[in-house]
Amino acid sequence: MRQEVLVHWRDAVDFHLHADTAPPMEPDEARTWLDAQFTALECEPLRALGKVLTADKVLRITEAAGPQRLGDAQWAADFARAVQGAIGKPMVRIDVPAMTLTY
Repeated sequence: MRQEVLVHWRDAVDFHLHADTAPPMEPDEARTWLDAQFTALECEPLRALGKVLTADKVLRITEAAGPQRLGDAQWAADFARAVQGAIGKPMVRIDVPAMTLTY
C-alpha cells in the first residue's frame, strides 16, 4: 500500500513525503517522536484546551519545521513515518496555510 504525506506550504510549495521504504512508526513511537519535535521546535498549542491533540501537534510541527526541514530527506522520512503511525492512515494531507489535516 502506498504511504504518503502531502504537505501544502505557502506560495504553492508542496512536499510529497513518501514512506514506502519503511513502515510507519508504531503509535507509541510516533507519539514520542512527535512530542520530541514539538518541544525541540518550541511549538505552541493550537488551541487552549489543556491538552494538545495529535492533529494539532502535527500541524504546529509542520509549520515550525518549514520548507528547510521538510526538504531534509532524513527528517522528512521520519516525519512522514511518525505522522502515519500517529494518525493511522496511509495518505495524510497537511495544508499549512489553512491549518488543516485530512486523510
